[in-house]
Order: sequence, then C-alpha cells, then structure tokens
Amino acid sequence: MTDVAVVGFAQAPNVRSTQGTTNGVEMLVPIFQEVFAETGLSKHDIGFWCSGSSDYLAGRAFSFIAAVDAIGAVPPINESHVEMDAAWALYEAWVKIRTGEVDTALVYGFGKSSAGNLRRTLALQLDPYSAAPLWPDSVSIAGLQARMGLDAGDYTARDMAEVAARSRAGAADNPRAQLSGAVEPEELLGAPYVAEPLRAHDCAPISDGAAVIVLAAGDRAREIAERPAWITGIQHLVESGSLGARDLRRSASTEAAGRALDLSGVEVAELHAPFTHQEILLRRALGLPEEVVVNPSGGALCANPMFSAGLARIGEAAERVRRGRAERALAHATSGPALQQNLVCVMEGRD
Repeated sequence: MTDVAVVGFAQAPNVRSTQGTTNGVEMLVPIFQEVFAETGLSKHDIGFWCSGSSDYLAGRAFSFIAAVDAIGAVPPINESHVEMDAAWALYEAWVKIRTGEVDTALVYGFGKSSAGNLRRTLALQLDPYSAAPLWPDSVSIAGLQARMGLDAGDYTARDMAEVAARSRAGAADNPRAQLSGAVEPEELLGAPYVAEPLRAHDCAPISDGAAVIVLAAGDRAREIAERPAWITGIQHLVESGSLGARDLRRSASTEAAGRALDLSGVEVAELHAPFTHQEILLRRALGLPEEVVVNPSGGALCANPMFSAGLARIGEAAERVRRGRAERALAHATSGPALQQNLVCVMEGRD
C-alpha cells in the first residue's frame, strides 16, 4: 500500500450565481488549467479522473458526462463519478492509488446551486416514503436540529453567532470566499429569523462553484510538489436516512470516523458545516481541543457550492500543510440532511 498525498488544489470563485451551464464546464476549465500550471502536469499525466456532482441539482441526466467536455476527448481517460460531494470522489481516487492501479489522480466537484430552488431540491435526498413527500426544505430541517441542541443547553444563540463572526473574519484572507468581513455577534443576533431558530448568518449562502484536487503516490508526489500533504488516514460512515431514527444532537458517524483515526497533533481543522450549530456539534464529535484553529478559510458558512464544498475543505486543509502553516490538519465533509453522512481526512507534512 503506497502513501498518497495532495499535491495540487484550485477552486473557482464562489459566487451567488453564474451565467454558465449546469454541467460545470465553464467553471472547471479555468481551474484545471490553474492546477496543471501549479503542478507542472498535463491531462496526459493523470492516471484516474473522478468527479462529484448531482444530476438532480443540474436538472439533467448524466450531467457528469457533459462535464467531461472540460477534460477533452484526447487522450482517452480512466474516469469515474459519485453522485454526492466530491470528497467521496477523492476517497475513491485514494483507494485507486493505494491499490497500485495508478500513481496520479485528479478529483473535481461542481455545483450550480442557483439553478432552481435549492432548499426544495434538497428535499429529494430525504426518505422517499415518510419525509420527502412532505417537502421539508433543508434549512427547516437544520432548524429542527438546532432547536433540539438549544433546548438541551448544548449551545446558545450567541455561541452560534460567534461561529459566524469568526468564519467571516477568517474569510477576509480567502479571495475565493463569497462572504467575508468583520462583524460583531451582537449585530448578528439582531437579525430576523429565516427558519427559527436560524438567522441568515447561521446558514451557508447559496453558491455556485467548483474545486479540483490532484493526488499522487509516493515518489511521484515528491516529484510534483515540494511539500506534499500526506493523507495519513481517511474514514467515512453513514447514518440512518430517517431523521427520527438518530440523535440529531450528535453526529455518531463523525464520532466513529474520528475514533478510527489518529487525530493527535492536529493544528487546523476545516469542517464542512453549512450551519453554525453544526460546526459546534462537529467540533465536539471530533473532540478537538480549543487550540485547534477551525475553518480559517471561512468554511461553508462563507461559500457553500453544492457537491464541491466538502472537497474544498480537504483542499484548504491540505494547503495549510503544503504552505508550512501547519504540520497536521484535519478535513471533514458531509452529505445528506442534518449531517447524515460524514467523512474525515487527516493530512501531515513530512521533512
């Protein structure tokens, strides 16, 4: 089993809406060029391509096939796809490299969230018998989860506002962030509710965007990058699709994923938390000490392109390692309603 590292990362500007098509080609072509320029690779050097997106978000069948136009028809490629956040495409590519089938892989994800009504569209991922026919929107479901935690005393509305304020302050240094800037928690607490107890700052913005990561094995990684971000552990688990069958005040799958990995020495954590209370919940699930810096990029609360925001968390955490700002970093991605499925990835730098 060979070691695998992140050797390249790029993401498109995260914006409220784009004029591009839902197949992501217009967003993907520039960031493919960016990551190839960074790594010195070309598409001829990539052994495996894997993407993450959603046909129901794109509003067309096999939208991921249309996205392959961003790669080009020549040379023929070895390609796969997951119908979820591209963080899980990265997991597939990691397995492909670990088993020795290829020594390089390019993973990408894209989503045009501005197409249609996102909050209602996400109801399609719910249990098709008891939940989806009621069309509960994604923010309302998160509101139910937040209310359970507030009523139990797990956190307060001010705790949630402090998460939002810190995220926006961190995003000031991220040119790809959609929201950024200094704001005081008291100012946020005066805003009206969107879905009580959630206010606008508690919810990730609707974002169009895309992200790409290049993985490489062993010596190949050392040839490509001066300081690769080595993946020392990765785990993902899923919980019941029935909201009533799990404890929404905790994230059991995140807890189990964290226990399966060595989280000692983690300095930075990029948590895919589309709602403020979920960052608090995830931090506790992973047992992260107070000194761990959480979401220095601003996280999903400042830019949340569907099906690439989780991959971007891995890329942002890897960049901290690759630039020498951290020795060990953790990244997390989620999929499904109320933190149903969760992936945790740990990376480190090596001299």
